[in-house]
Amino acid sequence: MNPLKKTAVMIVEDHPLFSKGLASLIKTQTAYTIVGEAVNGAEAMELLRTEDPDLAIVDLNLGNEEGLEIIKDMKIYKPALLVLVLSMHDERFYAERVIGVGANGYIMKDEAANKVLDAIHTVLSGKTYISEAEQVRLKSSGDVVMKSVALDELSDRQFQIFSLIGKGLGTREIAAKLNLSAKTVDTHKEHIKLRLHCDSAQQLRQLAIEWTNRAPAETEAR
Repeated sequence: MNPLKKTAVMIVEDHPLFSKGLASLIKTQTAYTIVGEAVNGAEAMELLRTEDPDLAIVDLNLGNEEGLEIIKDMKIYKPALLVLVLSMHDERFYAERVIGVGANGYIMKDEAANKVLDAIHTVLSGKTYISEAEQVRLKSSGDVVMKSVALDELSDRQFQIFSLIGKGLGTREIAAKLNLSAKTVDTHKEHIKLRLHCDSAQQLRQLAIEWTNRAPAETEAR
């Protein structure tokens, strides 16, 4: 990748005033460039096809359209696309859902500008972004318990898949990235669940997100 090439960012937001303000904030960072703003799914897909952005910042409320479905469509078209959700909805009820459909982070609209830029930087660095408050909630939920010893028992392939789950990738995205079949990835997931004593796919995803946010250096070094 050309180190001088700016990171291409697209905004999917149906409130013009907020969209323009967000674009102005991003433009203060010399490493980023805004390649377009969309107000609905059709415009978002057109921008994705014509501008090939690296990152999409997406609102969940887009008129009569569901932002989650738009994210799914975008990730199907371009699995490598990074997605940050910026929404007014309480992250306690939506953060896990957007990560589950392939987004790489969630931040609320009432956060300060520097927090928004932190979220963008975190997602672009290959990590999953959720707020510190949400991380604390997940840690205390009882379902997310760090299991470092059990992680050491995973095979290299299983650990690789676990790390990608923590970065928000779904089965199809992991399969494409690792050149595996979706069935093989699902089989690995089942084995990982057994080794980490996870009762459900949701619990496994929560654990993976927690581990990725807490130990990114270990994830990269493995």
